[in-house]
Amino acid sequence: MTNTLEISNLSKSYKGFHLNNVSLNLPTGYIMGLIGPNGAGKTTIIKIIMNLVMKQAGSVKVFRMDHQAQEVAIKKRIGFVYDTPAFYAHLNLKQLKNVVAPFYENWDDTVFNDLVNRFNLPINKSLKKFSRGMTMKASIAIALSHHADFIIMDEPTSGLDPVVRREMLDFLRGIMQDENKSILFSSHVTSDIEQAADYITYVNDGRVVFSKTKDEVNEAYALVKGGNDLLDDDTKKSLIAVRSGDYGFEGLTADLKASKKIFGDKAVYDKASLEDIMFFHNLQLKNAHQ
Repeated sequence: MTNTLEISNLSKSYKGFHLNNVSLNLPTGYIMGLIGPNGAGKTTIIKIIMNLVMKQAGSVKVFRMDHQAQEVAIKKRIGFVYDTPAFYAHLNLKQLKNVVAPFYENWDDTVFNDLVNRFNLPINKSLKKFSRGMTMKASIAIALSHHADFIIMDEPTSGLDPVVRREMLDFLRGIMQDENKSILFSSHVTSDIEQAADYITYVNDGRVVFSKTKDEVNEAYALVKGGNDLLDDDTKKSLIAVRSGDYGFEGLTADLKASKKIFGDKAVYDKASLEDIMFFHNLQLKNAHQ
């Protein structure tokens, strides 16, 4: 199995924020969802991949090429969709296409026109009059019209209504019928990641908590619920974090099999959503800082 993206021990520091030894691999032909709370480091990782921000340590390879030494060759094969596309608002979509197309030797007007028609975008309407959903669709049309092999999207569904979000997720899944293409997209809308992603990388406080297949995450993580009498210092340590009240306790485990050995049939085990996983990991961080 080849990897479209390989990141090893990536580090970057700002005042008040540190990206620490981030490592992940995205196999060719798959979608990876990048999740984490605001300020966790998702956008920083994407900007480093695109060489918009300089890394301080580590390596980034795209298509097995160094992202800095072979930047031009790599970017010719990338379709980049940013959360706030920097379009020339006074232009219409046809004019924008005429500006962008010369930069790509593989630009395909047929693909562009097909996407414009599929997304029902007005070709002669100024971009400043586009809605948020129309702007994101236009950004995708521009990004994919040069036969990109790697699509990178930073919060592409943020602020979109449910209908448009569903359309976009269906479209992304359709792209993956071509097994030579890969997608990396970040989102704080965890339900979108759960629907579309094959791999999930969870970043929190500048570190990778996990980077696994979605199936591996579903098999390992679970919510453990039971009476407070089941809790003691040892059983608490087996859970990532716990919240309790008069009703009993609820905790997150990253090892369902081990938790079942500890709590047995005295506890209830429910599937943990990505939102649950993020909540309890944040609770763990909060407790650690107290």
